[in-house]
Amino acid sequence: MNGRREFLKTSALLSGAALVNSLPFQAAYAAAGNDQIKVAVVGCGGRGTGAAFDALNSGVNMKIVALCDTFRDNLDRAYSSLKERFPEKVDVADSRKYVGFEGYKSAIADADVVILATSPGFRPIHFEEAVRQGKHVFMEKPVAVDIPGVRKVLAAAQIAKQKKLNVVVGLQRRYQTNYREAIKRIQDGAIGDVVAGQVYWNSGGVWVRPRQPQQTEMEYQMRNWYYFNWLCGDHIVEQHVHQLDVANWIKGSYPVSIQGTGSRAHRTAKEYGEIYDNFSIEMTYADGSVIFSQCAHFEGAANRVDETFQGTKGRTYLSANGQAVLYDWKGNEIYKHNPKGNPNPYQQEHKELFEAIAKGEYKFDNAEYGAYSTLTGIIGRLACYTGKVIKWNKALESNISLMPDRFAWDANPKVLPDANGFYPVAVPGVNTEKYIES
Repeated sequence: MNGRREFLKTSALLSGAALVNSLPFQAAYAAAGNDQIKVAVVGCGGRGTGAAFDALNSGVNMKIVALCDTFRDNLDRAYSSLKERFPEKVDVADSRKYVGFEGYKSAIADADVVILATSPGFRPIHFEEAVRQGKHVFMEKPVAVDIPGVRKVLAAAQIAKQKKLNVVVGLQRRYQTNYREAIKRIQDGAIGDVVAGQVYWNSGGVWVRPRQPQQTEMEYQMRNWYYFNWLCGDHIVEQHVHQLDVANWIKGSYPVSIQGTGSRAHRTAKEYGEIYDNFSIEMTYADGSVIFSQCAHFEGAANRVDETFQGTKGRTYLSANGQAVLYDWKGNEIYKHNPKGNPNPYQQEHKELFEAIAKGEYKFDNAEYGAYSTLTGIIGRLACYTGKVIKWNKALESNISLMPDRFAWDANPKVLPDANGFYPVAVPGVNTEKYIES
């Protein structure tokens, strides 16, 4: 049985039935025809604000009616930016500006469509609530940070299908013309069976926000969410999920096992939390093919963000900059994509989603492949943290949750600094029970 079928079977056994019984059916299309679509944004940082801009530029009759964030300054900044650029399309009264951990429930209730763009650790509970309330969803990648979270998303995805709720996940390469055209040809057999591949996201890393006086540990970690696994999942999950998703898309399946190595070699200061700065993994698929993945945050080193695959008849090179070329093994060009005039994929994913909603159409169920590709990154992280070969089916049984016992500013996350301000970092072969169950 292949990985995807086994995943569906296990997900249903573990969580699907309970969610089906608990979530009431609601109308799938709150906005159709000429009605103005009401949108709520949950998570008002840079990505949430950018997603709201893309939604408002979709050409569909819509308005932003609610904003929610745990931090008031994020919300106020997003509101000012959106209102300045789209004064007629932003109608958010003070009573619909929600601040805190529980505000997402009210924001979702105010809207027909919700944009979920908080740090990824909150995605499963926010998605579950949006589906429970019968709302269409755009949610950023990744969709979880641990395996219980993935199962929660998969269970909610099944309910979203039953309710005919459109769900788009921000893996925008799925909406990028060069990827669509090249992968369509690959799946039609242009380079034969894909037997190997290499995918990369090597860059200099991201921002750091210094600790401020009077911050609780919860606030500090949430301000620096990229460096804590309960919020981010490590960069193999948060960032490299794009390339892992392309690999799974091309293969039309998911790895049966993953092994790899990684470390904290360069970004070792206390402000980098608990995450690694490099990962290299091998993903083995049911047909025996192996795809190699590499991602790193090394300042000053060569950057690389692209994908290449080899088949029995030829090879391909893909890149987010619009490149897509297919060759046979004699070097003859089979296909070369012309990126001129191609739409912005960030814009395109919102355009297609909101056009479908406006027409009363059910077209998108991205939550499933978003969850599977997120899971691929999570298993890759676990393989590198533990130094073990992780089987897909075995990993699916994990009940190890990274999430805090409660969400409050005076609550502590599960990972805390030592007396010198350093956080514990995974050492392969040591304390592996913290990360995987035997």
